[in-house]
Amino acid sequence: MELSLGEFTSAGSLDALCSLLNPSVEEDEGDCRGPLAACVGPGDIGPARSHEPVSEMGRDRRNIWDESEVTEGAEFEDTLDLREQPEYEILFKQQVGTEDMFLGMSGKDTSTACCEQMVIRIQLPEIKASEVSLDVKKTFLNLRTPKHKLALHLPYPVDSDNGKAKFVSDTESLEVTLTMTRELDFINFR
Repeated sequence: MELSLGEFTSAGSLDALCSLLNPSVEEDEGDCRGPLAACVGPGDIGPARSHEPVSEMGRDRRNIWDESEVTEGAEFEDTLDLREQPEYEILFKQQVGTEDMFLGMSGKDTSTACCEQMVIRIQLPEIKASEVSLDVKKTFLNLRTPKHKLALHLPYPVDSDNGKAKFVSDTESLEVTLTMTRELDFINFR
């Protein structure tokens, strides 16, 4: 059905169109006025909406993402924090024996896929060990001092409950040793 502008010249027709597109909250549902008025509005098209914020999957529909979808450590990244990032290096360690070095019996090589531990050396000049705050998660390391901040996403998941940290005062550095956790594959069987 085509409508022309001539059909909406009367004030009653425009009022009916207005009430159709913008139904009043105070309007009774059974109140239908005039020949062009309808008892339903555009918001009534489609399935009925519930006014509860929880969806069928059990998560709040008002949230853009679920908490499990947020990258671990994102809560520590602060772009407004003007403390400098310290220099750091990531080293990998593996346990090898003579059968690995001379005979190559275990199939280990020098790649990080064969390593069991990750060592992170962080240079912290003019900092005391008591000023260091360190938090390690499965894939994230967060270090804070009065002068430095380091929010580091780790290259491999680690066992965050069983790590070691040692402050070396001679070199003014912190050495964090973490055991890597990976799915078992033919290299990592022990």
